[in-house]
Amino acid sequence: MLPGGADGNGHLPRPRRPRRAGVGGLASGPSPGQAPSAAQPYPAAPPCTDYDVAYFKAYSHIGVHEEMLKDHVRTSTYRNAIMHHRDLISGKVVLDVGCGTGVLSIFCAFAGATRAVEIVRENELSDKVVVLHGRIEDVNIEEKVDVIISEWMGYMLLYESMLGSVIFARDKWLKPGGLILPSHASLYMAPITNSQRYHDSIYFWHDVYGIKMSSMMPLAKQCAFMEPSVETISGENVLTWPTVHNLLGFLKQVAQVDCYTIQAQELETISAAFKFSSMLHVRQKPKKQAAQSMDGSTQDASPSSKKKKQDVSIVLSTAPEDAPTHWQQTLLYLFEPIELNKDQTIEVREINGM
Repeated sequence: MLPGGADGNGHLPRPRRPRRAGVGGLASGPSPGQAPSAAQPYPAAPPCTDYDVAYFKAYSHIGVHEEMLKDHVRTSTYRNAIMHHRDLISGKVVLDVGCGTGVLSIFCAFAGATRAVEIVRENELSDKVVVLHGRIEDVNIEEKVDVIISEWMGYMLLYESMLGSVIFARDKWLKPGGLILPSHASLYMAPITNSQRYHDSIYFWHDVYGIKMSSMMPLAKQCAFMEPSVETISGENVLTWPTVHNLLGFLKQVAQVDCYTIQAQELETISAAFKFSSMLHVRQKPKKQAAQSMDGSTQDASPSSKKKKQDVSIVLSTAPEDAPTHWQQTLLYLFEPIELNKDQTIEVREINGM
């Protein structure tokens, strides 16, 4: 589970929408208002489950939206991408999947969109903004759309599992040659060191107000490191240059989620092997001091809003060396820190997830 509880400011983490069987499947029935066509099947809408209801209810908490809107990197990058593609949006029909407060739809309206299909009623844009309240799989849209925009990324890129809804909308509503923002996404992995976390969560138990509590350490490790941890680290924590891994299970030098072509079944698992060479010497210090460690870190570089236009890419990055975002980084800690020598090879034969 990633992650739990509110932070010190009362902000809640982004909820997760469970994967549902049947997302992206094909139905033989026609879309409303169109005749059946064997050459143009549409996705079958999966049933709305109790998990879906809980997911949407979680997003009714204003703290979730406040945190996302206050993420300047996230919001300004989307705005820049929309304005960069103004000529492809102006006069077009835009579908905002998972619109929340409607900020992206308003940006699209400012860019000249004739209709932005989402949930918003303010800013005197009622002539351009149509409010449809419901799951994208259930709503009825009377026309095909020219552009789909969505902020679907979750922790570790795919944790929120909202990409399936974007795929559904793409297959059912997007016109041929339409624009999708963001268009691509990459998942990065790199080994890191974060001695302070071990010191705060584990070695703290060696001496608690002069009382020996080392017997608590095995439980502390289980509680602290059993599940991925969402934290903010810096580029100084990274032990080597990150390498991109294929989300679809094939080992390639560079691999991305292509929002124009990816299918829902390809999101079921992530399988990758990787090898790194350490840039630094990491030494395990005495137990009462902060211990250096090598932790497997998964980091999502959220997608570049990219459409071939003068070879310009607008990138929303969550890399440790870049400005922090509300996604932070997702860390996979080892239960025991290890010593690491400079230029030592770090190899993981295979990792499976999701």
